[in-house]
Amino acid sequence: MPAAPVDTARLMELLSLSLGVFYGDFTLAAASENLTASQGKALTVLRRGPLAMRALADTMACDASNITGIINRLEKRGLVRRETSPSDRRVTTLVITPEGERITDAIRAKMHTTHEGLNKLDDDDRAALATLLERAFLLHPPSGNQ
Repeated sequence: MPAAPVDTARLMELLSLSLGVFYGDFTLAAASENLTASQGKALTVLRRGPLAMRALADTMACDASNITGIINRLEKRGLVRRETSPSDRRVTTLVITPEGERITDAIRAKMHTTHEGLNKLDDDDRAALATLLERAFLLHPPSGNQ
């Protein structure tokens, strides 16, 4: 028997609740490393690879002036460094340091509520969730339709 259809509003509510738990967990874990949630998020994004300041601001959906303050504090702690782009000397590229990677790993390890929730899933459920999240959010560019 096929599963009953779930409407978009219900899915949005479940995503909202899930992301609320994740964000709260992330915020507490980042604070345990003396970071704000925004600083932790910047490290998490940079963990995927170097980015220009503008690209980080776009990814984090915040103003470039906010990114400057976030990066200044992370750089002061030795968690990121600025590099001049070899292809365009006007562009500043941000690179996570080994210490920044260590802190990012520590934050993820301290996200106990998130780990507990995901650990309730068996291997098939985890694979299905990964596939669905990738299909819904990562493999398609934002359409602007909301």
